[in-house]
This record gives sequence, C-alpha cells and structure tokens, in this order.
Amino acid sequence: MQRRASDMAAQPDTIGQAARVTRRGVLALATGGALVVALQLPLSGRSEAEGATLARNGFIRIARDGSVTLIIPQVEMGQGIYTALAMVLAEELDADWASVKVEHAPEDKALYANPLLQEQITGGSTSVRAFWMPLRKAGAGARACLVAAAAGKLGVTASSLRTEKGVVIHDASGRRLPYASLIDRAAGLSVPEDPVLKTRDTFSLIGKPLHRLDTPPKTDGKVIYGIDAMPPGVKFATLRISPVLGGRVVNVDRSGIKDIPGVRQVVVLDDVVAVVGDHMWAAKRGLDALDIRWDEGSNARVDTAMIWDRLRNASKRDGGVARNDGDVAKAFEDGDVFTAEYEMPFLAHTCMEPINCTVHMRPGEAEIWIGTQVMTRVRDTVAKVAGIPREKVHINQHLIGGGFGRKLEPDMAGYAARIGREVEGPVKVVWTREEDVRHDYFRPCYHDTLSARVQNGKITAWKHKVAGSAITARFAPVVFKDGVDVDGVESAHDMPYDIPNMRVEFVQEEPPGVHTGWWRGVGPNNNVYAIESFIEELARREKVDSIEFRRAHLGKAPRALAALDLAREKSGWGTMLPPGCGRGVAVQNSFGSFIATVVECEVDDYGEIKLRRVITCVDTGVVVNPNSVIAQMQGGLIYGLTAGLYGEITLKNGRVEQSNFHDYRALRIDQTPPIEVHIIPSAELPGGLGETGTTASVAALRNAIYDATGVPLRRMPAERALIAKEARP
Repeated sequence: MQRRASDMAAQPDTIGQAARVTRRGVLALATGGALVVALQLPLSGRSEAEGATLARNGFIRIARDGSVTLIIPQVEMGQGIYTALAMVLAEELDADWASVKVEHAPEDKALYANPLLQEQITGGSTSVRAFWMPLRKAGAGARACLVAAAAGKLGVTASSLRTEKGVVIHDASGRRLPYASLIDRAAGLSVPEDPVLKTRDTFSLIGKPLHRLDTPPKTDGKVIYGIDAMPPGVKFATLRISPVLGGRVVNVDRSGIKDIPGVRQVVVLDDVVAVVGDHMWAAKRGLDALDIRWDEGSNARVDTAMIWDRLRNASKRDGGVARNDGDVAKAFEDGDVFTAEYEMPFLAHTCMEPINCTVHMRPGEAEIWIGTQVMTRVRDTVAKVAGIPREKVHINQHLIGGGFGRKLEPDMAGYAARIGREVEGPVKVVWTREEDVRHDYFRPCYHDTLSARVQNGKITAWKHKVAGSAITARFAPVVFKDGVDVDGVESAHDMPYDIPNMRVEFVQEEPPGVHTGWWRGVGPNNNVYAIESFIEELARREKVDSIEFRRAHLGKAPRALAALDLAREKSGWGTMLPPGCGRGVAVQNSFGSFIATVVECEVDDYGEIKLRRVITCVDTGVVVNPNSVIAQMQGGLIYGLTAGLYGEITLKNGRVEQSNFHDYRALRIDQTPPIEVHIIPSAELPGGLGETGTTASVAALRNAIYDATGVPLRRMPAERALIAKEARP
C-alpha cells in the first residue's frame, strides 16, 4: 500500500501504524497450507539517501542502520501476538532483539493469509499455531541468505559460519559481519525452499519471558488505536441503528438540534440515523435531540421466551452427526441412562474500545482507518458499499482495543462507508456503548442435551446433542457440511475422555431478531461447560471424587491427565474448606491446548458468590513467551467468570434490554480472585491460548457452586435465587 497524502505523517513506523509497502512479486501458497514466501519487498517511499534495505520476504526488512523490521501478519488486540510472532521470526533469523521493530501487515490475502483459516484473519486462537512453521521458515531462509552472502565476502564455506544477534561470525578468524553490511550481496541470492531450522535446545528467544513490544507505547500514550486515528479535517459522527433488527426509519424530527453548537449534518439512511459534528460530544448531543420514528417490522414480536421455546423444540430434532463411535443406542437399551440439559444465553462482547471506523469516501476510491480482525472482509465490504474495485479501498490498520471476536465482523466499516458517502471529507463514526451492546453480533445461546450410561465406575455410552446458531453457515459456509457446525461441536466431538460408545450431534436453529457471531471461545465455551457439568453430576451419582472419576477416563489423553494431576496438587484438592465454600474442576482439550482448572468460591445465604481462588494448569505445547501465556489465561478466566456470574443478553419487543455496564456487568477488580497459572513444559507443537481461559472458567465455577451448595445449576449465569440457602437441598 502506498503512503497517501491524508495519512498521519507524523506517526513513526512502529507499533500502532499500518505498514505501507509496495508489492513487487508474487506469492505461492504451497500444498498442505504452508506459507512459502519468495518475493522482494522493498520499503515503499524510502530513497537511496535514506538507506537501502534487504527485504528477503514479506515478513522481514533489514536496514543499513542494523534495524530489523518484522511484518506481523496477525493483528495485536491485547493478546501479545506482535511480541510472540516477532520472537518466532527473530529466533530463526538470529536477530538482535534490541534492534527489532514490528509493523502491521498490509491487507494482502495472498501473502498474509492465516494458513489454518485461509483468509487474512486473526481469530480462533490460531495465530501462533498457524504461523509457527511459516515464520520460522521465513526467518531461517533470510538467515541462510545472509550466511551465504558472508561466505562469499569472506571467501569461506557457509558451514564454517554461525550467526548471533544480527551478526555472522567466522570463529576461525574472529571476523564478524553485521547483517546490515551484507544486504547488497544477500539481495541477489535465492531463498532456500527448505531452510535448516534451529533445534529447540538452541533457542535463545523462544521460551523466554520477554517484555511485550507494545507495552511502552501503550504506557506513554503513543500507540494509535483505530479510535485514535485523526486524518486532517476529520469530523465525528455517532449513529442510531433501528432498535429492532430489520426496522426502517419512518421520520426524523430535526427541530431539537437547531441550537446545539458543533452539529454539522444529519444523515438519514434506511435503517440508521447519524449526526455529524465537530466533535463526539456535539454529535452525541445532536443524536439525542432527534425525534426518530421507526417502522420496527416483524421482529418487534421477538422476545427471549420465544427464542428459548424455539431452541428447546429444535433440540428434540435429529441433528447432523459430528461423531458416532460404537453403538450408543444399543448400549442405552439395558441399564440406567442419566440425562441432563444445559443452557447458555446470548452474550455481548463489550470491548474496551467501542466500535468505530474512520472513512474518507472520495469519487472512485475510499480510505479506511480501523482496528479489525478481518482486513480483507473490511476492504470487500467498503468496496461493495462504494461500488468501486476493492483495489481502490485503502486500509490503515491499527491496534485493537479488545476484539474477542466482535471485530471479526465488518459491519462497522459498512455503516461508516454508508454514512461517509454523505459527508464531505473524512468522518470518524463512533458507536456509543449503548449501540455497541444492543447491536452486537452476540455469542449464540445454546441448548445441550447429554445422556450417559455408567457401569463399574466407567462411562460406557455417551450422547451429546448441541442445539444453537451455526456461525460457520454464515461466516464460512464452505466448512458447514452435513448439518454440522464445526465450531458448534468443537471440544465436544474431540473431548479428551475415553468412552467406547459416543455420538455427538448438532442441530442448527437460528434465532430471530438478532445477529450471532464469534465470541471468545464460542462453541468450546458452551461444550466444555455442558460436558464438565455433566461429568460432575455423573461423578456425584457414582459417589466418586470428581477428579478420580475424570482420571478414570483420561487413559488415552496423557496431556490432559497430567494437567489434571497438577491442578489437584496445586489446588490442595480434598483439603477442608470453610462452611459455604466449594471447589469445582474442569478439564478441556480446546484449541490444541490441554488445561485443567479449579475454582474456589463462597456462596452466602442470599446466593451471592465470592470468588476465592483460581488455579489453572496449562499444556499448550512449546511456549513462545511464558508471560503471554499467563496473561492470556488470567484475562480469559476473568472474562469467562464475568459471563458465568452475570452475562446474559435478553430481548423484549424485539429490543435488546441491556445497554451498558450498569445492566451488563463486568467483574470488578475487587471481585477478582488470585489466579495461579502453572505452565506444563512440553515439546509438542504450540496450541492456542486466546480463548482457553474463557472456556475453562464457567464449568469450574458452576461445579464450585455445586460443591458449596449442592445445587446442580443447569443454566448460566448463576441464578442467585436457586443457590440461596432457603433453596438448597
């Protein structure tokens, strides 16, 4: 992407600003999903006087001043991915970490597509898993070229050289050549197709608890989030979307805004009204002063009870079969079969950075400033709105102030582009928190029906039917096959327990009146909750310790078993707790990581819950940065515990009833318990961690409440009336 006159020229080429480079080659996607990079990628707009660079591929630039810029294909949204992926690249490159800088990758699906997702997407806890080998090969390939260049310059064999901290070293003669001195020679060399990678015992960066690269600019305020983008002459706008999905504007009375200073324009579209002003306060005051009349349409009859009735009825249908081992029906014929049903409600994302997008819509082209998880989809969305070729849409990517899956949707760019077409010059469209909550793409509500037969302390047959919205049917229909949403059954069809007869089904039931979308864990956080709640009830029916019952079924999942055993040790499982307190455990195999979590809580006579302690033990394969593992698990657990205690979106007369943190609560700092994260050393390939803490928390909390009160909750969030002392068995 070329630099443009309207860019924020004062910003340095560092974290928080989109990388702008000119593509001068082609990329080939190799079979098997490996990303093979072999293109020259000089820095756009840099003259010879400023110093030449070596751009060995789309991920690495080495400048004459010795600095190394790493282009990161996944977006930073608080998960530490800029640091983790930079560590992977720098490790194989043998770069001097002190000289490393990072930039966002530009929108370029061919070059920067996530190999696991086949799109330029940051999501699904895939960033390290997807780019572990491609980035190692990119770094090793660049290093091989530098070594070959040094060998030619020194007149020695490449095998007699080694690299360290951005220098090629010839030990026999003591000569040392910095990478920057080799860029002219290296530029003409071919990158080996299969470069030699480091062995893990030679890693100098991977596995070290390094400080995150994005922390200093976030601390001193230099970082630029999407909401901070301020192109010259920008105006501000805020919007009101039809309060009922599918509604339309009938009339707008503008008389109330006449005397509000700073209001510049009212934009009325079919389903949205926006006010444009000199600043956000003027736009918000202007919007509040409008009298808008809506035709709410047929969804005005939708309410929460209707949605649950439809979902519960749908759960009685046969579903698409995701797994079918043995013969469950035959195993259920003789003997006691226990059945239970579990539910989870709609949930909103409530990212710290409200939904926003800045646009400048010109004749025949558009420029966008945004923090998004889906750059390609944003570009396509704006191109469609503007009726222009996608190549005429220029995206400036920024850090995201929390994504959680919400910013996997491009709707905010679509609304901004529609409004921007009516505004002269750039306009920043910012959603209020109320619009953010009421017009979210909600985590689906789910209804799970589980049945099992236990003989001699072992589960011999298991059936799990998941009913809910199929996000993949909309978002990635190519993977929605035979009626099975692969996300909807994740951590269910591949759960770690060894059961000879197992059947897992998925029933698609799309709720009326709302959009559904990805939410930090989605299918796995529902399935781990339902499965681990059900396992807990089976253990108690068998009068067997919860951990021992799980251990008996983990013989073929040694990594899960090791995590559970460590959690038992670290939590003091089995030791006495004060009256009204309980411990709950949950085991999971989610996103390629194996985790066991124990939650301790106290429930008072009125059903109020106090979190006492959380212990989680994690085997996520090779750990790139232990600090990020701990931070991701802690953040995910807090996010999930918030949902388990308070999270629920409800509808009445087609309208979402919640609007802000006063009625859609978040766990507060004084409610957050000590959280211990224990990392299990592993040589396995890296797993995902962005969502696993969230997935781990709700079931362990539910089981701790069960232990404290004897009440087996079948629905979350925890209902105080059901666990108050007077309601307990």
